[in-house]
Amino acid sequence: MIDFNFYTSAGKTWRLEPFGLVKVAPSQSYYSAPPRSKSSHPRFSSARMLKLRVVKPFTNSIRLLASDIDGTLLNPQFQISEGDLSALRRAHAAGIEIVLVTGRRHTFALPIAQQLGFDLWLISSNGAVTRSLAGETFHRDLMPREVCHELCGAMQDFRGNTVLTFDKETKGAIVLEHLNDLNASIRRWLEKNMAYIEFVAPIENALTTDPVQAMFCGSTARMVEALRALEEAGMDNRVTVLRTEYPARDLSMIDVLNAGCSKGHALERWAAHRGYRREEVMAIGDNHNDVEMLEFAGHPVIMGNACEELRARGWKITRGNHECGVAAAVELAFVS
Repeated sequence: MIDFNFYTSAGKTWRLEPFGLVKVAPSQSYYSAPPRSKSSHPRFSSARMLKLRVVKPFTNSIRLLASDIDGTLLNPQFQISEGDLSALRRAHAAGIEIVLVTGRRHTFALPIAQQLGFDLWLISSNGAVTRSLAGETFHRDLMPREVCHELCGAMQDFRGNTVLTFDKETKGAIVLEHLNDLNASIRRWLEKNMAYIEFVAPIENALTTDPVQAMFCGSTARMVEALRALEEAGMDNRVTVLRTEYPARDLSMIDVLNAGCSKGHALERWAAHRGYRREEVMAIGDNHNDVEMLEFAGHPVIMGNACEELRARGWKITRGNHECGVAAAVELAFVS
């Protein structure tokens, strides 16, 4: 079933299709869009039914567009689809600032950002670091090493699931005791970052400087237990706990950062620095760790593959990451 979105602005009606916005003739009813033949677009056939959904357009000008990376900008093959790439380049050329906001470390997110082909800033490690592609740092929000030391002590039963990250680009940027308790999905990520990994046991011995964050990762069931242990540790007023889940891969990650640190706080700080009102900010995300960013943005958009927590918020829903959902969301910024 194809889902067409219709928008009205300045007396004109637009229809959002997989390849962009198409102006609709005044005589065409919202509910009687003419069928397209196979010859005019190969994705459509007469056997398919059309579901029409009327959505109000954004009425304010978008000046800052913030996009998550994994599950949002990257498709299921962990690539940027050509449609999403073209849409972001078009938005940049039109004067809209693009910022990528991710749970990845800056270095691990850098190759993705460089594919866009223009200069931009990265908010990485779930808001802990804001840095340009050239390496200029705008802000860091590190976890005090004393707090992290206490955290590791409280999470003794999850030492094999514990990863510490530090803001450096050498061996020791990622620290863990061993790989034995990590599932296949997270092990593949660690193997790609092996040049930065140092094994330290006990892991507390690595806390000679303040870390960016602590991360607990493993199966969904195992991380439910970890969340329960974190609640029992009673550290809520000194840390921020963020969750990212990929049920299809049975992978869950719990990021523990300094108190008040999140994608949302970092995006709000950057928008203020650049002089943007929240009504001029669009954010696109798909997972639990995107909630604060979406709450801040005046124009939150969630992916068609978003988790249930986000879908229950009543935010606008674009297509999934397998069908250029970012491109479809970007088109909304051009309806004015």
